Amino acid sequence: MSNAPLPCPPAPSHPLVVLLARSAAVLVGGVVGLALALPACAEERPPLMPPDVFDLEWASQPELSPDARQVVYLRNHFDKQNDRRRGHLWLLDLERNTHRPLTTGRSGDGAAIWSPNGDRIAWVSAREGKSQIWVRWMDTGATSEISQLERGPSGLSWSPDGRWLAFSMAVPAPTQPLAKLPPKPEGANWAPAAKLIEDIGYRADGRGYTEPAYTHVFVLPAEGGTPRQVTQGKVNHRGTPRWLDGNTLLVSANYAENAALDPMESELYRVDLATGTATALTARKGPDMQPALSPDGKRVAYIGFDDQRRGYTQTGLYVLELGSGESRRLAADFDHAIDSPSWDGRGRIVFSYDRHGETHVARIDPRSERIEVLARDLGGTAMGRPYPGGSFSVAGERVAYTLGTALAPAEVGLVERGRARALTDLNSDLLPQRELARIEEIWTQSSHDGLDIQSWIALPPGFDPTKKYPLLLEIHGGPYANYGPRFAPEIQLYASAGYVVLYSNPRGSTSYGQAFADHIHHNYPSQDYDDLISAVDAVIARGYVDPDQLYVTGGSGGGVLTAWIIGKTDRFRAAVVAKPVINWASFVLTADFYPLFSQYWFPSMPWEDPMHYWNRSPLSLVGKVKTPTMLVTGEDDYRTPISETEQYYQALKLRGVPAAMLRIPGAGHGINARPSQMLAQVLNTLGWFERHKAGNRESGMENR
Repeated sequence: MSNAPLPCPPAPSHPLVVLLARSAAVLVGGVVGLALALPACAEERPPLMPPDVFDLEWASQPELSPDARQVVYLRNHFDKQNDRRRGHLWLLDLERNTHRPLTTGRSGDGAAIWSPNGDRIAWVSAREGKSQIWVRWMDTGATSEISQLERGPSGLSWSPDGRWLAFSMAVPAPTQPLAKLPPKPEGANWAPAAKLIEDIGYRADGRGYTEPAYTHVFVLPAEGGTPRQVTQGKVNHRGTPRWLDGNTLLVSANYAENAALDPMESELYRVDLATGTATALTARKGPDMQPALSPDGKRVAYIGFDDQRRGYTQTGLYVLELGSGESRRLAADFDHAIDSPSWDGRGRIVFSYDRHGETHVARIDPRSERIEVLARDLGGTAMGRPYPGGSFSVAGERVAYTLGTALAPAEVGLVERGRARALTDLNSDLLPQRELARIEEIWTQSSHDGLDIQSWIALPPGFDPTKKYPLLLEIHGGPYANYGPRFAPEIQLYASAGYVVLYSNPRGSTSYGQAFADHIHHNYPSQDYDDLISAVDAVIARGYVDPDQLYVTGGSGGGVLTAWIIGKTDRFRAAVVAKPVINWASFVLTADFYPLFSQYWFPSMPWEDPMHYWNRSPLSLVGKVKTPTMLVTGEDDYRTPISETEQYYQALKLRGVPAAMLRIPGAGHGINARPSQMLAQVLNTLGWFERHKAGNRESGMENR
């Protein structure tokens, strides 16, 4: 009998069947299950399938030891049993070329930081049920919980002598009730107590309704003991407190009287540990944050900008001379937002920035202001859609960073002697066994004004340019954000289902300079619609897309644009609008960040210029919508509250447009925080598109 592969059987009737059939085969028993479920044939490796998501791993938060010989990092995965993201600490020894775990268990760990002489690491973990500070002694491997805190700490920082740890923690604010109920009888079953709310920030996405509290700075003996609160007052201290010396901390905060109504404002402060006195080191309208002390202790690098109430303003890099108190901006003409400044061993500043959808790591010499790019592939940690992410650390001449590509999640990367290389290969047991969607870059010109727009196309596994494929336009949120050539399970799964996936950075996206972002300042949505449609037409012109099989989806700001698009055109057979803003007035008055949205995204309040809000609201176009539309939102979303979704759903129903509402219980704005919820969104999106494909009698679109 011949050993030649059998001809492949006819393909299943539609993309969702393909994806689910392959998923079921994998659930039977991996690649072996697939071989049993389908005849052997000349078909290439199977594409990425929904169950594969649980097998993905990615690196985050790499931290170089002070001698630059070791890297501790978080090795992350999806916990299938508990449906959570988990990360545990692993150690790479660059001299011995070893790679071993430092922590295990069902609970995840936070990022670790090295003590100044490298003899210990400290991190936050909830392994005992509540977030506490843990320390590991690297010579013996002894590990101990050193805190007994009532609330979760964040932003750990070692003192220069290694004797103390500084951190931030919420401190409840004293409240005074308006009334006191009479005592309830013993054994009585009364209703839950009423909640009196008087704070501006009373709820937050991902946290729900919050108790009145302020974030303050504490210090704790590194061998354990009683924490001491250093800062006081009605102030929220942001980011990680940094040590100036053994007696002084450097913090970013807004000490103004009405700080909650001025959400972007902050200054750098020197805080005396003995007295708690905070002395301002900067003074301007705008944020000053992310301070980093130079190796000689004489200068502080930080980022910020002059606040002009724009929807988006790029952060610049500044250096403060502690002796004179003078600050100066470096590379003032550098037209990209700078993030995460850190000093290397030669007094240069290493930082990251986004350019054309890619995240770069670079360094600048403060004297010459010459910028040198070290790596162009930082990222790969979003693990949903192709957003930026990742981090880096510096020690001596080396830089450790999260190295991500379009075809693999983040690994630990290392830059030394001008070259970058990967130190890990966490998915070598999975991704080589899968045929992934090929990612191609494409530039188009907007039909509105010829503006250059960058996009990427994910081509389905087994792509044949002589065939016709359905096109899925996937739109990023923000709107001040960017997509790029980064690994994204959602994009791969859509492509695995047989779609050509187009994702773009229309005007307003970051990484193209301030002017590009300013196109949508007080003007969103607007001509970003033209940018996206121009990109769609350019892909259709390539000849492999069926123009009668166009679909569109997007989340958050992408949900806004999806709803806007179907109010402008009926070219798309079906749409999935995820966690959208539908009515800008109701959004501004219900969202968690309402002081920011109302003052930075609009020139006036809703009651002062209601038509400006209405004219930018997708709800204003609902009377023109013909496209079958499903809405997807987390029931605990306080960023774009589910009331926005409900408005649009009910409006569509009143008009007789085919509509569905997929509510994700327990999910906030980040629906894909849990892997099963990410898969629920992806698979239901595909199911909705399949229901309304061309020729399907259920689509309700044959006569449009």
